[in-house]
Amino acid sequence: MRKLTYFIATSVDGFIGAPDGDADFIYSHLDAEFIDFLKAEYPETISAPGRVQLGIEDAGPKHFDTVLMGRGTYEPGLKLGLTSPYGHMREQYVVSRSLTVPPDPAVRLIGGDLVAEVRELKAGDGLGIWLCGGADLAGQLIDEIDEFVVKTYPVLVGTGMPMSRAGFGARPLELTGVETFGGGQVVTSYAVKR
Repeated sequence: MRKLTYFIATSVDGFIGAPDGDADFIYSHLDAEFIDFLKAEYPETISAPGRVQLGIEDAGPKHFDTVLMGRGTYEPGLKLGLTSPYGHMREQYVVSRSLTVPPDPAVRLIGGDLVAEVRELKAGDGLGIWLCGGADLAGQLIDEIDEFVVKTYPVLVGTGMPMSRAGFGARPLELTGVETFGGGQVVTSYAVKR
């Protein structure tokens, strides 16, 4: 059984984007040590252009071979002509009710029963499934998420897009790992207790 992992970047106060969804404030808090960690440990989560820029085009996947993203997460790259942001992965899925034709043959659309589709993906063979974002998608899939890997950046924003719009509910997690970096970033991993 494959795991669905919500691997996400947040501010210290748990926001993954500004109120309008823009996440540039997070990416201004990267440093060489943290980028080296991502290149070594999670190379598959770096977009195709980023992989070229960092010289890791040929880096194989370590954790995930499938990415699942909402339309809001996919859209910024699409506006720049990046139709296949994670073409180095085996599968790329975009959840959208408005897109009816994939903008790229390497991208598959999910517009129907999201939970059923994700359960089918989890039952298949391969590495893990990366839930890339965003808040609405994480909210819809909260009961399907098996693991959280939260990259916390040293910035407080006060308001914005939360990690999830799942609604209130205490969901027990087990701490499975903590990595800290000199630039103030912290990567915290949790398994979902079922």
